[in-house]
Amino acid sequence: MRTLSTDAERDEAAALVQDRQRWLTMRSLPVPARADIPALFRNPQAKPAGLFEDGLLLACMIPQRAPDLGWGQGPCLFLSCIHTLPDRSDNTIQLITLWASDFAARLDLPLVRAEALARHPLDDDPIAPFLRRLTNMGWDVRGSGTGQHDDRVARLELIAEQRSGLSALIGCQVHEPRSAADSRSIA
Repeated sequence: MRTLSTDAERDEAAALVQDRQRWLTMRSLPVPARADIPALFRNPQAKPAGLFEDGLLLACMIPQRAPDLGWGQGPCLFLSCIHTLPDRSDNTIQLITLWASDFAARLDLPLVRAEALARHPLDDDPIAPFLRRLTNMGWDVRGSGTGQHDDRVARLELIAEQRSGLSALIGCQVHEPRSAADSRSIA
């Protein structure tokens, strides 16, 4: 897991986001309403991060420190705009879960928060099976509502936990995320 620091890496992340959005559209699954999400990943000020395996970008996201989400109390590591390589989601989400929990603990943040698009009630397909998998990985579903980018989302929380042996599985070269005040200019 590392900060995407070159134009080529950020362009690769933007392409992954576009591929993921096409994949979701072809399956009639919810796609973010905000059309410029790939542009967020091209913006070096956003400090996007990517999960790589053998040089292949498996996922990208924008880690933020305690943004004002309008839900959830207290400081957190917020994983914004998570996108995974199509057809590789389950194992990738599990690796992100392990990394995020450890990274938040190393930043002295008690929680990780994220949002998953949920245009249907949380107990209906297609979101219900995905939320069950997340729950099995340790995430808590904190209801639904309007998300950071004005989409209807499921609100997710994960307890931060330092995992001493994780570095053998996932190397971390992610810059410390910005605070909410510093990140307003990228949203």
